Amino acid sequence: MPRGTAPARPVLDAPMLRAAEAHLRAADPVLAAIIDVVGPAPLRINRAPAFAALLESIVYQQITGKAAASIHRKLCRALGRKIPRPQDITAASDATLRGAGLSGVKVSYMRDLALRAVSGLPLRSLSRLDDEEVVEALIQVKGIGRWTAEMFLMFRLLRPDILPLGDYGIRKAMQRAYRLRKLPKPDVMQRIAKPWRPYRSVACWYLWRSLDSPAGRA
Repeated sequence: MPRGTAPARPVLDAPMLRAAEAHLRAADPVLAAIIDVVGPAPLRINRAPAFAALLESIVYQQITGKAAASIHRKLCRALGRKIPRPQDITAASDATLRGAGLSGVKVSYMRDLALRAVSGLPLRSLSRLDDEEVVEALIQVKGIGRWTAEMFLMFRLLRPDILPLGDYGIRKAMQRAYRLRKLPKPDVMQRIAKPWRPYRSVACWYLWRSLDSPAGRA
């Protein structure tokens, strides 16, 4: 490997996804039952540039998916681009951004992201960083916390072994599937998820889906 070149990070592809399902079935009978009900996990690749993906994640914070999708479409129309760039945000007026349906807080988050993107935030090199390095880089941005960074790792960078300990859906799915008396705390979640390594991202996808399935409601 050339000096100074970062090693390739694992990325979920179709063969790895099938290997993950086989591993999870063998490692955890509870998860095996969920996989039987939910069926094969699809490989969904978000090819949007990192900036556009993070911008969209800010739009989606704390509102319904339907409302967020509508605001995101209006924002793209207002900016005149299907895939917004940092300079599109910095050049837009507050009135333009608020007119798309964004709150003043989210406008400030987007501006901070855009300013950091043009002044050194290593968005293009995130795929070469370790998982925790990606989190540390992204949480410097206003409005981007650990959960948002972990969603970026899972769905944009396709990292296979992410366990979002703060995600309510994962906690609720674990409580139901493993018949826990209350929502699990991080130490309990980590203990349950230990056999899933190195495919915790895939396991989490199944847990999210299980909330709408008989396996999750059992």
